[in-house]
Amino acid sequence: MNVQKELDRIKLDDKVLGMPWFVQQFIDYKLPDLSPSTLLEYVRDYETFFNWLRGEGLSKAEANKEVTLQELEVLRMEDVVSYRIFLTTKREGTNSRITVSRKLSSLRSLFHYLSQIAEDEDFYPLLKRNIMAKIEIKRIHKPKDTAAKLKGKILEEEELLEFIGYILEGYAKDVEKNKQALYSHEQNKERDASITSLILNSGLRVSEVVNLNVDDIDMNNKLLYVYRKGNNDETFKTPVYFREQAKDDLNAYLNLRQTRYKAPKREKALFLALANGQTEGSRMTKRAMQAMIIKYAKRFGKPFLTVHKLRHSFATDYYLQNDIYKTKEQLGHASTETTEVYAHLTDKTMSEAIERRTD
Repeated sequence: MNVQKELDRIKLDDKVLGMPWFVQQFIDYKLPDLSPSTLLEYVRDYETFFNWLRGEGLSKAEANKEVTLQELEVLRMEDVVSYRIFLTTKREGTNSRITVSRKLSSLRSLFHYLSQIAEDEDFYPLLKRNIMAKIEIKRIHKPKDTAAKLKGKILEEEELLEFIGYILEGYAKDVEKNKQALYSHEQNKERDASITSLILNSGLRVSEVVNLNVDDIDMNNKLLYVYRKGNNDETFKTPVYFREQAKDDLNAYLNLRQTRYKAPKREKALFLALANGQTEGSRMTKRAMQAMIIKYAKRFGKPFLTVHKLRHSFATDYYLQNDIYKTKEQLGHASTETTEVYAHLTDKTMSEAIERRTD
């Protein structure tokens, strides 16, 4: 099991203890099919829902763990509508339409299990009436809409190389009067450029980069072995290729990984961070990588650029040279529907290419 999944499994085991027994049973049922990270999101969604139920007086339970099946059975359509309104209008942490849709889908999964799969000792469904079966959840996250939102917010063509170059050299010029920022950059520029280059030349997810170990790299074949998202075979790693540019940047980082980050022999992580006051480096976190990219992006003049948009940047560039099926495999998408985003993103670029050929 990779590092992030191990952490999420620990959190899941802890949070599920605060859930009703039937939710615990549902989570156990789903464990073989879904990752701990996904199930943790489910439990967080149920936590929000049960808190709302109790707050509205629709459950007499003093704690979420005490919410009963009978209280779920007597929910009415107006109750679900009220909950949807609560999610979209609450003052703190207002949810987007996509998030609301996901939270309602989580509830539908639970209610479906309780009414169609789980049984009591007399072989009757645990939930006799399923209000969530009446709720239509419209698909919001369409590839064309996603593509429209990404326009102008990713790196294109020459910008991919320019951004890596900026991390290595340009950033230092922009912060030359800030001694602390300058020192931090000098210590980490090769590592930061290597992480950025790897994503821009392979399309890895940030979680996949975080979980990489030194022995996952096959430099001669420009190959990495990663746990792909949604892959429940914990003993299997998927090979993912990377471009020559990433090989050069990885080698530059690996040449100083041991000395600059004081890597202990037991530390297998590829990308390390050495915190102030620490004598040994440890695995760099997902949050640290995200913050690192945002820091450089703002100075580079791309304030909307995030670590995940680096993946989008690679995918758009890759799709221009390959078909949708190769792009799907490289990115580790479950279906080509997700990959269709890049078809829409490249529409303009491809039309311009056709015009240039006819000149």
